Amino acid sequence: MSRARDVVEVMARALAGRPEDVRVTEAEHRGQSVVEVYMAPGELGRVIGRQGRTAAAVRSVAAAAGDLESRRVTVEFRD
Repeated sequence: MSRARDVVEVMARALAGRPEDVRVTEAEHRGQSVVEVYMAPGELGRVIGRQGRTAAAVRSVAAAAGDLESRRVTVEFRD
């Protein structure tokens, strides 16, 4: 598990209305880490936020955490 995955999981659980239903996975794809966040149905809008600002902030923090480990990180949100 990478630092970026841990940071994304903490943030997603804090934003979710039902944190027990949040699942975060990580995989390697073409030389970068892909962190996927799975939410309960209807919860995705809370994490994405208005005009995607919250999702952009989560992606920025994940990228910063990935930089500490010299890795490129992409975050994808799934329903």
